[in-house]
Amino acid sequence: MNKKISLFFVALIASSLLIADAMADAKAGQKYYSKKLKVCEKNGIKNGGVFAARNDRDTWSEMNQNGKIVDQWKEICPSNVDLFTKMKKQEVQDLYDFCWQYASDGDVPSCS
Repeated sequence: MNKKISLFFVALIASSLLIADAMADAKAGQKYYSKKLKVCEKNGIKNGGVFAARNDRDTWSEMNQNGKIVDQWKEICPSNVDLFTKMKKQEVQDLYDFCWQYASDGDVPSCS
């Protein structure tokens, strides 16, 4: 019985670490938006929450899987086409995680 309880707690801790990693990426994407994408205000995007809420989670996932995520961002914020083109792979992943986390059917960001 003790082994089962121990295994349960190990699994619980491991899963919480995985969830924390996923949130960390969304936080990095939020930070990226705050630092580099404020210019999207010129395109009527008030903040990162509005930017992410342009699509639902399924749509963001589909665009990411099809390699169209950066093209979508260019449509949403044409003032930043050059920046989107120059994004590193990790920055794209972080911003995608942010968009997915705070999509129209996702969580509400505390501040963007």
